[in-house]
Amino acid sequence: MTEPEAQTPDEYNAPEQAAENAPANEEKVTQLKDQLLRALAEAENVRRRAQKEREDTAKYAISNFAKEMLAVADNFSRAIDAAPKDGQDAGLKNLITGIEATGRQLQAALERFGIKKLDPLDQPFDPHFHRVMMEVEDTEKKPGTVVQVLQTGYIIYDRLLREALVAVAKGGEAAQSKVDQSA
Repeated sequence: MTEPEAQTPDEYNAPEQAAENAPANEEKVTQLKDQLLRALAEAENVRRRAQKEREDTAKYAISNFAKEMLAVADNFSRAIDAAPKDGQDAGLKNLITGIEATGRQLQAALERFGIKKLDPLDQPFDPHFHRVMMEVEDTEKKPGTVVQVLQTGYIIYDRLLREALVAVAKGGEAAQSKVDQSA
């Protein structure tokens, strides 16, 4: 028969030492769990941010190209506005019809890629989407109402691509007389 191995004095005290170190070990385990959970949360946040950046890059990658195309859309509008309205011969009417059709086709293509016109006429001025170029005396409109669009604004999905250049009502005597001065 073999003899049982002899135990050293430290091994006799191991259960006692374990009992004494239990609170410290539990605290270390708690700290390590907390660090692990924080690291996992940070990794998840990094993953989400990277995913959002990928989506935004795909969604808004066309922005620079779209800004260049807006100049083309503006020129189509200017060409139509510059055409004489009366006394047109058949050739000129066909040319204007072609320009209008091409402009509509360009607008449809822009809209397929999430680019939409802003139509601020008769809307209150919004500094997030409009830039005031001038104020116009207009007693019929509330002060700050867009009365003329000098250059069309555009958004791409939910972001501003180009702000609209507008003229707003300054408000005349009628608008000022409506102000409650009793306060």
